[in-house]
Amino acid sequence: MSIIVRPYTAEDLPAMTAIWNEIVNEGTSFPQDIPLDSLSAAEFFGMQSRTAVAEEDGKILGLYILHPNNVGRCGHIANASYAVSSAVRGKGVGRQLVCDSLDAGKELGFRILQFNAVVKTNERAVHLYKKLGFTPLGVIPDGFYMKDGHFEDIIPFYKEL
Repeated sequence: MSIIVRPYTAEDLPAMTAIWNEIVNEGTSFPQDIPLDSLSAAEFFGMQSRTAVAEEDGKILGLYILHPNNVGRCGHIANASYAVSSAVRGKGVGRQLVCDSLDAGKELGFRILQFNAVVKTNERAVHLYKKLGFTPLGVIPDGFYMKDGHFEDIIPFYKEL
């Protein structure tokens, strides 16, 4: 695949919103439980420190958002979320998004990238983060409420930039 990762444009918003909402509607990895509409998507993606898309041959395959994890004295720690279209999962798109976000975080002056709530059953994400050198911080039992009504453990991860 010849994928490029680049900052998003307004023209990307419909595809980005569809991919984001696919993850939200799956109910297994994002904490959000309400899909975005065109107005809320434009506002949400626009307020991030960086929002980028993975594109191949003009088609948006995935995206990420990067922003401070906290404020003030903890504002040097970033947080990110990644969304990859189900049609291309397992083909390296997520890896490219994560790697780009690491570079972008460093460029923006963040010192650490932290994930607060990686669902333990999201095996692809857990494997990728470990492979890229993220450190797991333990397990929070039943930290994520799944769409089907049961709870799953979450694993916070971090990586110094």
